[in-house]
Amino acid sequence: MSMRVSIIIASDSSYEGRREDLSGPEAARIMKEAGYEVNAVQILPDDRKMLSDAMQKICDRNEADLILTSGGTGFSVRDVTPEATLDITERQVPGIPEAIRAYSMQFTNRAMLSRAAAGIRKQTLIVNLPGSPKAVRESLEFILPALQHGLEILTGEASNCGR
Repeated sequence: MSMRVSIIIASDSSYEGRREDLSGPEAARIMKEAGYEVNAVQILPDDRKMLSDAMQKICDRNEADLILTSGGTGFSVRDVTPEATLDITERQVPGIPEAIRAYSMQFTNRAMLSRAAAGIRKQTLIVNLPGSPKAVRESLEFILPALQHGLEILTGEASNCGR
């Protein structure tokens, strides 16, 4: 069974057409190459309610096993992706963003400024990624091996976490 992924980009400027989004296509390319079915890529403004509503709809309608977000994880007053994520998750998964931050520190000490979150709603995992295509690529390449197993547990395809 192919895992389904939806990608949400949080960016006022891309939503308004003032800047081309490059992170969404990069995430979609990586996920397709890894064997995932990318069923949606949408660009939304940095609006907490719009972001949480979009994620909640995907989870509640069982449209994806995984939601990847990109952008909105920094210090700007408009960076609200982690809050939107935590607003609708039922269980937090702090290890994923912690691992991404730790791994990313070898590339830039600004990784410590990421406020990214991850969590589960129903049977969908939501992971916040950074906003740049380079950081999206580095993050996904690092977490994909473990992420696959976690999704198999979450969706019932695997029965335990033992190696």
